[in-house]
Amino acid sequence: MREVAIVGVGMTRWGELWEKSLRDIYVETALLAMEDAGVDRIDSMIVGCMSSGLFVGQEHLGSVLADSLGAAPVPASRVESACASGGLAVRTGFMEVASGMSDIVLVSGVEKMTDVDGGDATYALGTAADQEYECYHGITFPGLYAMMARAYMHQYGLTREELAAVAVKNHENGSKNPLAQFPMKVTIEQVIGSVMVADPLRILDCSPITDGAAAMILCPLDQAKKISKNSPVKIIGSGHATDSIAYHSREDLTYLEAVAKAAERAYKMAGGGPETIDAVEVHDCFTIAEILAIEALGLVERGKGRTAASSGLTAIGGKIPVNPSGGLKSKGHPVGATGVAQVIELTKQLRGECGDRQVKNARRALAQNMGGSGGSSIVHILEVG
Repeated sequence: MREVAIVGVGMTRWGELWEKSLRDIYVETALLAMEDAGVDRIDSMIVGCMSSGLFVGQEHLGSVLADSLGAAPVPASRVESACASGGLAVRTGFMEVASGMSDIVLVSGVEKMTDVDGGDATYALGTAADQEYECYHGITFPGLYAMMARAYMHQYGLTREELAAVAVKNHENGSKNPLAQFPMKVTIEQVIGSVMVADPLRILDCSPITDGAAAMILCPLDQAKKISKNSPVKIIGSGHATDSIAYHSREDLTYLEAVAKAAERAYKMAGGGPETIDAVEVHDCFTIAEILAIEALGLVERGKGRTAASSGLTAIGGKIPVNPSGGLKSKGHPVGATGVAQVIELTKQLRGECGDRQVKNARRALAQNMGGSGGSSIVHILEVG
């Protein structure tokens, strides 16, 4: 298996991009990634997208986006794993390069979520849950994650202030990210006093509806050293796992088993565990998700994730910096693009390009992307090439 490097990345500011189509935001980021990599051709394209059919009425994205980019007849495929579609795109591109099937692969994620109203967006996102046993009975993702928060509060004593501290930290980081959808700081009081969504989750505990895309160029490491104008960043670990799609079927309602299994596989491939990681991007679709994710990744002990943000442990200057980009909470969450954007942020961190949110001396980093309430998860580990 060949060593795989990231040689170019591209991303624009996320938000409510009324004036742009899905094609527009995809092409814009793809061209930025190619320019950053210094390449003018690709061998294949992988697109992560959760639900373009429900959001914009367009399926068959491989053909649509290859045509829009002017790259046809290059082979192009769309992959889907709910909110982990971007992570799956990275993994698929990694495997294509590692196997020798392609040399230069454009990996991207895209979602255009604001072209429908709130009810339609809620329905589209709900397709990532169990339709018969959850959605039919009226559950939504805020409701599912609220149940996770309540279970964790009961088992480990999580306080409302500790939960809010996750949002405060991530908005602090996001305020330094020029591409973030909501780059403003918030306080504990503002989070606790914001509109209730599903008890105990308030609106400032929840990631937003977002339009956005992200793209990167992958190639073999030996070629990267010849063609790239940037320091190559290697993908040294990739793990993928699934769990019951229905939350009530899980063995432990306070643990993300798919995250733990994906991490275990990525750590094994990378040849080092959580103690080797310098910077982390996790899937904080809700504040409780970050707490559960860092425990499942082995970054903190079970039951100790509740104080990680409030104690400063996961701040940029802390022992385990988590979500220096601002996370899904501040940066935004165009579901198909999130997993790609996480890897882009860590690539920039390892290159030392993140300015005021730079993690000092970062050499190895981990990205964790998750689908639904934890029905799937993908973990990647990166290292300076």
